[in-house]
Amino acid sequence: MTQEVTRATFDEVMVPNYAPVAIIPVRGEGSRVWDQEGKEYIDLAGGIAVTALGHSHPKLVEVMRKQAGELWHLSNIMTNEPALRLAKKLTEKTFADRVFFANSGGEANEAAFKLARRYAFDHFGPEKHEIISFYNSFHGRTLFTVSVGGQPKYKEGFEPTPGGIKHCDYNDIEQLKALISDKTCAVVMEPIQGEGGVIPADIEFAKQVRELCDQHNTLLVFDEVQSGVGRTGTFFAYEQIGVTPDILTSAKALGNGFPVGAMLATEEVAKSLAFGTHGSTYGGNPMACAIAEAVIDTIDTPEVLSGVQKRHDIIVEGLKAINEKHHVFKDIRGMGLLIGAEVVEPFAGNAKAFMAASAEEGLLILVAGGDVIRLAPSLVIPEEELAEGLVRLEQAITKVIANSKAA
Repeated sequence: MTQEVTRATFDEVMVPNYAPVAIIPVRGEGSRVWDQEGKEYIDLAGGIAVTALGHSHPKLVEVMRKQAGELWHLSNIMTNEPALRLAKKLTEKTFADRVFFANSGGEANEAAFKLARRYAFDHFGPEKHEIISFYNSFHGRTLFTVSVGGQPKYKEGFEPTPGGIKHCDYNDIEQLKALISDKTCAVVMEPIQGEGGVIPADIEFAKQVRELCDQHNTLLVFDEVQSGVGRTGTFFAYEQIGVTPDILTSAKALGNGFPVGAMLATEEVAKSLAFGTHGSTYGGNPMACAIAEAVIDTIDTPEVLSGVQKRHDIIVEGLKAINEKHHVFKDIRGMGLLIGAEVVEPFAGNAKAFMAASAEEGLLILVAGGDVIRLAPSLVIPEEELAEGLVRLEQAITKVIANSKAA
């Protein structure tokens, strides 16, 4: 017998680390979802840049059902065909020679940071262990990844956290020059900061980061958990920037919502994760890898990737048109279908008001911090649904502005 559950059930049985909104979606198709009451929403959030092919994509459903009837799980004392096929495709499509599979972006980053330190230990000794990251970055929720991440609020109350980690301002090469040394084992960066406000890396900055890493025998780690798998219009964002990392992490869109993560590395670097140095019970399981293979086969095509830029232009033009009428944004920025609109001063710190109002209008959007509305829809969302979503967004913005004036 199926139990009836409501939003109140969350407060009764779940740990309170989340504060979910009132609606409970129960069904999704493409870029639309429906809640318990049957209300329809256009999804411009994509599960935080995850459902890159929308909900219940027929190809992925087919692959999942087929694999479910064959093999769900094997321990890593054996390998499996879906994992090998996926790894082969990832190495063929990227700079990387080797792959480690995990269950999430946080786990992929944990593996990347461990590998960076282990590689430095193997080649230069224990003194070369420092990691440099950037303020406002986000790399996961494990103790190591929140320490490398550049947002102190995520470390509060969990100290002491791992040491040997420094931070500097994103896109500020002079600060990085002052911090980096022969003790630095890795510089970790997102090609476009997602949680930190949807801020792309300056091309020249990224190139100079690569040069500094080379000068100091330091590994460059790109966190592409949010920006990867077609989100920016190329398979990975580093291709557009023209800078190749030594290690790259992926998750989110890789499984279109099925838990899977991957750390990619060059052969030389990957050697340091020798037998017994790291592992994952579920990482590389056949179900996750079969689905991920179908995801990249579907996304990494000229039709889908070129469509990302077309949809980017539609959204940006739509946001500009809204702004001309309502003067609510101070900046509109991003790459591909990871777009941020920073709100003007009267609403600074309260971008969530627009998210709540949007839900009332039948629209799902995101925020990035307190100041930025974030849009990360399906890469294949129909243009007419994008247009309707922008109409609903304007209605929500109109409501928030009216309420602020009334207050």
